[in-house]
Amino acid sequence: MGADPGRSRWRTPRTLRTCAFGAAGLLLAGCASMPDHGEIRPVEASQGVDSQVRVFGVPPADRASPQEIVDGFLEAMTSDDPQLQTARKYLTEEAANNWKPGAAVTVLSSGLDRFSVQGEKDPMAPRFKVAGKMLATVDERSAYQPETGDRRYEEFLQLTQDKNKQWRIATPPSSLVLSESDFQRIYMPVNKYYFAGGTLVADPVYVRQRNDPDSRMDPTTQTVTSLLAGPSKWLGPVVTSSFPTGTQLSEGTKSLSYDGQNTLRVPLNSKANDVAQPQCQRMATQLLYTVKDLTGSRVDRVELIHSDGKSSLCGVSEAAAAVIANRPLSPGHQYYVDEEDRLQRLSLDPNREEQQDPPTPVPGPLSGNPAFKVGSAAIAYDEKRAAVVSEDGHGLYVVNLTTAGQMPQPVLTGKGAKPNGLTTPTWDAAGDLWVADPDPQNAALWRLPGGTGTRERVEVSGLDGGRITGLKASPDGVRMALLVQRESRSYLYIGRIERPDAKGDVSAVSVRELRPAAPQLADVTALSWAPRGRLLVVGRESGGIVQARYMLADGSMVGAGLPGAAGLVAVTASEDEKKPVVASSLEDGIVWLPPGAQWRTVVAGGRAPIYPG
Repeated sequence: MGADPGRSRWRTPRTLRTCAFGAAGLLLAGCASMPDHGEIRPVEASQGVDSQVRVFGVPPADRASPQEIVDGFLEAMTSDDPQLQTARKYLTEEAANNWKPGAAVTVLSSGLDRFSVQGEKDPMAPRFKVAGKMLATVDERSAYQPETGDRRYEEFLQLTQDKNKQWRIATPPSSLVLSESDFQRIYMPVNKYYFAGGTLVADPVYVRQRNDPDSRMDPTTQTVTSLLAGPSKWLGPVVTSSFPTGTQLSEGTKSLSYDGQNTLRVPLNSKANDVAQPQCQRMATQLLYTVKDLTGSRVDRVELIHSDGKSSLCGVSEAAAAVIANRPLSPGHQYYVDEEDRLQRLSLDPNREEQQDPPTPVPGPLSGNPAFKVGSAAIAYDEKRAAVVSEDGHGLYVVNLTTAGQMPQPVLTGKGAKPNGLTTPTWDAAGDLWVADPDPQNAALWRLPGGTGTRERVEVSGLDGGRITGLKASPDGVRMALLVQRESRSYLYIGRIERPDAKGDVSAVSVRELRPAAPQLADVTALSWAPRGRLLVVGRESGGIVQARYMLADGSMVGAGLPGAAGLVAVTASEDEKKPVVASSLEDGIVWLPPGAQWRTVVAGGRAPIYPG
């Protein structure tokens, strides 16, 4: 720790941590994700032990020094002890009784620095400042919020001696404080689901991978409890829950079980006793989709149980829930722009190992007008219309794909042209059309209701002088992914789409509360929405190569990059997980990735792959 014992980079002493490997029952010392020397580095998932390791802290030694008490407490915060009992042993009796670490989590990009500082009330009493670079926070609704810039975490730990002359911490941190590697070991991302109008919307949160130390609930029960508590603060203004206010699991419920028919029985308190059947089925649909998103969950039906613990309130099967959820239709085709700037249609079938059908021109006016050059395009979810930006980036056209005829007049004309012409348009789930004009002199985001209505300029809060150079509406219709250019960098943000309720004098549709969606990436070049509310992003980390990665809409990275994805310049995915990822590559043209296979070339040339939306 150097010559000064009061200032150090906190590290894990080998005597402070015990790990249990469930299957073998093996006890090991010093097997934490924090090393006992050198730089602090995250444990890689490829090591294959984190899913089984359980960490238990070691209580304070007799007559431990103030520095040892602080180090031991910080270590014990990462343990799986029930109610974090070991960590509480480092606190005074009053602090241990009042400490509520489950209220929030602070995630640090690396370890903590510990400084010995002079106390304010008692200059002679040991006092330590703990500090580190903040990566993210997880709030009381379990929602993840990435931090941007160089924001620092700082808190002060005041120590005092108890009646036995043992040093203890009187002022513990206001939240659980974890390094990134410990957070990844302890927590996992899940989706809970709420309704926006008649469509089910994913709300990403984080829960403990094992039983929660405070509630002793297993991950499924933690997730259901979070669902009943309501949506995250960010998504809350645009979604609703079908559960009556105050609905909770029956008192004492720590786990939920499946019967022999893969039915999950969920006992609720009396707040849900008198709901009508349609509302009850919507409640059950929210639960079914939420539980199905949990890794390893196998549920075909959800049954809600009356507060008497015996009678059924209602039940919903997977098929019935799919109708209630009103998810987007599975796309019938994929699309792209060929080397002659024409819009082409594909029918890629992952179940066919033989040669796929060749691409064909889209039907309608575009196929009968070879002189029209397509710059970019978006296909409506019903695949009956295409929104097309001309090759010069100047005009936006809405073209019927079901009947032939003349090319229509543009529905919107941009102020600029290449390279500041109109962006690739996007359709939302409500059938509205969106496009951005990044012209430096008149940058704007435009919305055309129904694709043909009078254009409306959309207010976007939080751009801070940036220009929108790319956008994609989420399949659920409540989020907008925006590529924002500031100086020479592109940043990816997610905004919340707020719509008027059509009652009286209401404000216009707006995009609010932009939040960083890929803070780990130094530059983002392309994006697509992917299944279960995720994003598929093409970009690069600082000093790294361009790659494609899945990320949650809350800005947390949830998976490894796509294999062999270097060199991609555009990518598209479908809400339907059975549909392949399609991309364009500078070297190989239009390529696609069947599930569980390697990239395959569709056509040697072409660009701008498209799924409806």
